[in-house]
Amino acid sequence: MNDLVVGATGFAVAASLGAAFWLRERRTGRETLAREASRVEDALGQARRDAEQIRREAEVHVREQQSALRSKLEAETQGQRRESQELEKRLGGLEVELERRAGRLETREGDFGRKETDIEVRSARLIEKETLVEQGRNEIALRLERMSEMTREEARRALVEEITAEARLEAARRVRLVEEDAKNEADRRAKKFIALAIERLAGEWVAERTVSIVALPADEIKGRLIGREGRNIRAIEAATGVDLIIDDTPETVVISCHNPVRREIARIAVEKLVSDGRIHPARIEEVVRKAEKDVQERVHEFGQKALLEVGVHGVHVEITKLLGMLHYRYSYGQNVLAHSIEAAFIAGTMAAELGLNEKQARRAALLHDIGKALTHEVEGSHALIGAEVARRYGENSKICNAIAAHHEEVPAETLLAPLVDAADALSGARPGARREVLDSYVKRLEDLERLALEFEGVERCFAVQAGREIRVVVEPKRVDDDRAATIARELARRIENELTYPGQVRVTVIRETRASDVAR
Repeated sequence: MNDLVVGATGFAVAASLGAAFWLRERRTGRETLAREASRVEDALGQARRDAEQIRREAEVHVREQQSALRSKLEAETQGQRRESQELEKRLGGLEVELERRAGRLETREGDFGRKETDIEVRSARLIEKETLVEQGRNEIALRLERMSEMTREEARRALVEEITAEARLEAARRVRLVEEDAKNEADRRAKKFIALAIERLAGEWVAERTVSIVALPADEIKGRLIGREGRNIRAIEAATGVDLIIDDTPETVVISCHNPVRREIARIAVEKLVSDGRIHPARIEEVVRKAEKDVQERVHEFGQKALLEVGVHGVHVEITKLLGMLHYRYSYGQNVLAHSIEAAFIAGTMAAELGLNEKQARRAALLHDIGKALTHEVEGSHALIGAEVARRYGENSKICNAIAAHHEEVPAETLLAPLVDAADALSGARPGARREVLDSYVKRLEDLERLALEFEGVERCFAVQAGREIRVVVEPKRVDDDRAATIARELARRIENELTYPGQVRVTVIRETRASDVAR
C-alpha cells in the first residue's frame, strides 16, 4: 500500500515536473519564435529599403543613359541634317550645271545640225565640181591626144621611158660617186701603209725610239764607267750589245740600241753598277746576266698579264715571251702591248655584235703584232713574221691568216682578218693614241682650216679635237640650209682627196640666224 502511495506520489511529482518543463519550453519556443519573427520582419524591412534604394539608383541611371542617348541622337540627327542640307545644295548646283550643259548641248546640236546641212550642201557642190573637173580633164586629155597625135597609153609609155632614162642617169652618177669614194679610200689606205713603212725609219723618232738615259749621281762616275783604257765601257757594250754614249752632258749616260729589250737590259745593268760602285769586267758580266734574267722574268710576266687580261689561254710559252717583249716596243709613241690589248677588246666586241667567235677574235687581235718583237732580228714585214711564228708554235690557221692579213699583205681567208684590221686601225687612230711631230700636227690643222675657208660664204672655221673635227661657220644671209649641207659634203670629199690623216675627220657646218631687240 505504501509502495502504491509512494509510486503514485512519485508519478504525480514526475507529472508536475514534466508539465512544468513543457510549459517552460513552450514559453521559450514562443519567445524564440517572436524573436525570429521580429528578426525576419527587420530583414524584410531592410530588404524593402535596399530594393527601394536599388530601384531609385536604377531609375537615376536609366534617366542618365536616356539623357546621354538623347543628346547623342540629337547630335547625330543634327549632323545628318547638315549633311542632307549640304547634299541638297550640291544637288541643286549640279541640277543648275546640268541645265546649263543641257542648254549648251541643245545649242551645239543646233549648230551641228546647221553645219551638217552646210556640209551636205558643200558636198553636193564638190561633187558637181569634181564632175566638171573630170569632164574638163577628159576634154584636155582628148585635146592633148589630138595635138600630140599620141594616145594616153602612148604618152604614159613615153613618160615611163623618160623617167627610166633619168633613173639610169642618176644610178650611173651614184655608181661613179661610189667608185670615186672607193678610189679615195684606197688611196688613203695606201698612204697609210706608206706612212707605216716610212715610220720604221723616220728620222724624227730615231733618237726617241732608240736611246735610254741613265742619270748619274756625280760626273766622276763617268770615268769609272769608261775604265782604264776604256775596258769597262767595252765590256758593257760587248755583254749587252748596245752603244754606251758618254759625252759632255752633265750626270747623264745615253744607251743607244734599236733592240728595246737589249736597251732595257743595259739600262738596268748600268743602274746597278752605278748604285753598287764596283765596276770592272767580271762584275759587269755578272750584273748583265742578272739583268737579263730580271728582264726575261718581266717579259714573261707582262705576257702572262696580257693573256689573263684579255682572257686568252693555251698560248705557247715562246709566244707569251714575244708578247711580253712588246711592252718595250713603241709605234708612233703608242705602246705596242697596250695597243694589242686594246685591239683585242675592240675585235672581241665587234665579233660579238656580228655573232662570230669572240674568243678567236680577241686571240687574233692580241697576237697580230707579235712580229714586231722580231723585226730587228728577222727581215720582212712584222705581219708575215708574226704569222710564221704563230704557225710554228701551233696556232690555228684562222689566227695565222688574220695575223698575216691584218695589213692586207695576203688575202683574207676568214672574217677574222678584216676584224683584226679594223681593230688595229681603230686602236691606232683614236684621239691621243699616237703622237705626231708638232710641225706636221700644226700644218694639218692649218690645211683643214684653209680648205674650209676656200668655200664661198664661209665666215670662219675651227679645227678641234686634235684635227678630228672641223667646225665651219657660214653667213646665214649668203648660205641657206641646202647650200650648208652641200658645203659639208664637198669639204669632206676635198679633205679625203687632198689631206693625209689617221682615222676620220668630222665636218660640221653651222648656219645660225640671230634676231635681237631692246625692251624699253
